[in-house]
Amino acid sequence: MRLMTIAAVIIGLILASVAAVGLHPTPIKSPPRPAPATRLRATVTIAPTTEALTFARFGEGKDRRTIAVNSFKDGNVAGADLSSLMLPGEDAIALYNRLGYDRIAAFVAEAKTDVTHDAATLAVPVDLRAVHSAVATNYPEHANEAKVKDGPFMFAKVAQPTTSRAAIPAINGLLDYEAELCLVTLAPLKARDGAKGGLILCNDITDRAALLRGADVRNVSSGNGFTDGKSGAGFLPVGDLFVVPRDLKTFVAPLELQLSVNGEPRQRTRVTLWIWDLDRLVLETAKRQGVSWTWRQGQAQLPVSADGVIADRSLILAGTPAGTIFKGPGPATFVRGAFDWMAALGKGDPIKRIIERGITDDKASDAYLKPGDVVTIRVDRMGSLDNPVE
Repeated sequence: MRLMTIAAVIIGLILASVAAVGLHPTPIKSPPRPAPATRLRATVTIAPTTEALTFARFGEGKDRRTIAVNSFKDGNVAGADLSSLMLPGEDAIALYNRLGYDRIAAFVAEAKTDVTHDAATLAVPVDLRAVHSAVATNYPEHANEAKVKDGPFMFAKVAQPTTSRAAIPAINGLLDYEAELCLVTLAPLKARDGAKGGLILCNDITDRAALLRGADVRNVSSGNGFTDGKSGAGFLPVGDLFVVPRDLKTFVAPLELQLSVNGEPRQRTRVTLWIWDLDRLVLETAKRQGVSWTWRQGQAQLPVSADGVIADRSLILAGTPAGTIFKGPGPATFVRGAFDWMAALGKGDPIKRIIERGITDDKASDAYLKPGDVVTIRVDRMGSLDNPVE
């Protein structure tokens, strides 16, 4: 009886400690997993050139071509071929920086014929860096479902962007999705200038197991573990379109993020329901000059110079809404993790024992992404992604 009382006290203390650092007490249930059907060919509304310039790119090497998109219907994009405007090696960012909005818009207005191309074979629309600035828990409902009270907070993501139809690599972890709107800096950007640049969609792929193992549960807002869990090859598919609005805030206001898995809706939220807007994200990125995050291949820092200038062609990922797979371990996991710790005669950190039990339970739930699943993102005026897990 005495041993049972001591065990109950220990379990109670562990549960209280875990709750205090924000782990969610709701068990993950495996969602219905319909068999992937034939993927619908996307139709996406495109903004008129009076409101935004929309670019897509296809081909490789010397045959690579950029078009100014005016139509995206039944899986095909159409628009004006910009080849005659572009210098060798230029992409849409370089062209925009050289000619400006109005000259490109005027050229598109006068174009007499359109080029049509299959969206499924489009390239990454512009050249981008491989280290990016990202924010966690920037949407209140997502912060609530993850039970993180200290957000939002920043971290570095290390991943070379892949195409909108690129495969997500299957892993022996807990593979999760996150639909995000991303700001793209067109030129070096000072924090005091606020958010300027273009926009692209991102699927911020995450290994929740790696993230949980590296996280500092006593200081979640440090971002420790997030770089490790969100970085690596294939962990950043980006949208098929690159959009440069004439007025960034006006353009962003009506956008609605939508993500589904195998046709089942998972995420749907108005973009501007965020906590930190794009101006604030630029400021928070610049403030973290020199801060490093550890990941399995070393150290990573945000793309910010010593004087707080954000590098051109950087992505600033603006966060994801509620509806991710991750919900955190439930009460049964807490108890089993506590008993795991006691079975080991109290050796090691009890919180880490609970985290490992949670990872084991989540793997058994079959809720996370696995080979054969297809993650789809559709946002009018911004484009689409269809990413199979392979």
